[in-house]
Amino acid sequence: MISREMQALNYLKEEELEKIHQASLSVLEKNGVEFHSEEVREILKKGGAKVEGEKVYFPPEMVMEQVALAPSEFTLHARNPENTVVVGGNKTVHAPGYGSPYVMDYVQNERRNANYDDYVAFTKLAGNSASLDVVGGVLVEPNDIPDNLRHARMLQAAVKYTDKCLMGSAMGSKKAQESLEMAGIIFGGVDKVRKNPALISLINTNSPLQFDPRMLDALMVYARNNQPVIIAALAMTGTTSAVTLAGSLVQQSAEILSGVVLAQLINPGTPVVFGSASSVVDMRTGNLAIGSPESVKMFSVIAQLARFYGLPSRGGGSLTDALIPDSQSGFESMMVLLTSIMGGINFMLHSVGLLENYMTMSYEKFVIDDEMLGIVKSYGEGFPINEDTLAVDTIINVGSGGNYIADMHTFSHMKDMRIPFISARENYAGAKELTDTAQRAHEYCKSVLQEYQAPALDDKIEAELNKYIEGIS
Repeated sequence: MISREMQALNYLKEEELEKIHQASLSVLEKNGVEFHSEEVREILKKGGAKVEGEKVYFPPEMVMEQVALAPSEFTLHARNPENTVVVGGNKTVHAPGYGSPYVMDYVQNERRNANYDDYVAFTKLAGNSASLDVVGGVLVEPNDIPDNLRHARMLQAAVKYTDKCLMGSAMGSKKAQESLEMAGIIFGGVDKVRKNPALISLINTNSPLQFDPRMLDALMVYARNNQPVIIAALAMTGTTSAVTLAGSLVQQSAEILSGVVLAQLINPGTPVVFGSASSVVDMRTGNLAIGSPESVKMFSVIAQLARFYGLPSRGGGSLTDALIPDSQSGFESMMVLLTSIMGGINFMLHSVGLLENYMTMSYEKFVIDDEMLGIVKSYGEGFPINEDTLAVDTIINVGSGGNYIADMHTFSHMKDMRIPFISARENYAGAKELTDTAQRAHEYCKSVLQEYQAPALDDKIEAELNKYIEGIS
């Protein structure tokens, strides 16, 4: 988790942000949003919305009243209290890639279907990371596990191999409820989980301006049990949203706000995150361009809009359109990662590992991004300025033309600088061999997976989780 010492950067002027806000309210009032759930439409109708068929229209005052009920920050609990995090404020919480069906094989230089062994391996890398805070969810899609058990096995792996915060399934009410009940086993009962939220889940809109039944059913389970939900738009400019950035942001904001309203009507005070994984489409190819400066602009405005509404934000990550962990993947990922944190994003999925615009996870890219995450974390946390660090007495003592290497002040602070784990800092003469970053990441990854020691998990909890999963039909 990054605690930013700097103020979040506002990308738009106040009057520009106000125009997007007012336009979003206009879309909600005049066009509305389709909710493909009769139960949800009834909840929204009772809350003051107008319902016609599957379309729900939102009065502006209703929207703002409900949004005001959501907390500006909340605590997400881990089974190891030292790994509990706060989402919101000046904090940025990090989670690995999410949802990729493929894995890039570095040795063969080709992608393949992800499997459960990959899921476990990436979970171990996340457990080893000093920068990642949240595990679970669809880190990769384990295609060799039956769909009815996939969510449970993924959550079990997250618990067995780490003691960090967890994500729950959003694929319908049954899987959401089972995620909740598994969290109850881990944390000492569902009642404790309701009082101390331990699962966060990703509820995606279906752009343009729709919510599908599975996501809505999962949202209801989590909201009724006081578990945080990320309401995230997945708009693509020129295809599922307006081609202009401003128009796409208006639509995204309308979609997200409608989900926030629903969560508050289900359970006032439900923790929600104002989120986006939206991007631009390269009209030459028809492909997403998530490593583009235009995508970064949208994430920056999403963070600013979230602050405007008094909500935590989700966006950004180490995003790239590159197909392999090369220079392009590095400069695009660092651009998106750094600007998203400077813009004030609070929850960052896809912090490490992604290639090919959300489609592929790479072990080497995971390690490289983890290195970058450590660099950005160090930058974002600033540095102390006090009598000791100002070093006036030391400067005077060494004097003109002196050398600080033997001074005790140097000795006491010589470990202040962050030490990289794969970045090269040798000179040419001292290097044993010349390797590129991806090769060093490949070797580092192998050593971590060989030596990784999972944190202790109570035998009774593990046995109860196994028994629970065996009973899932």
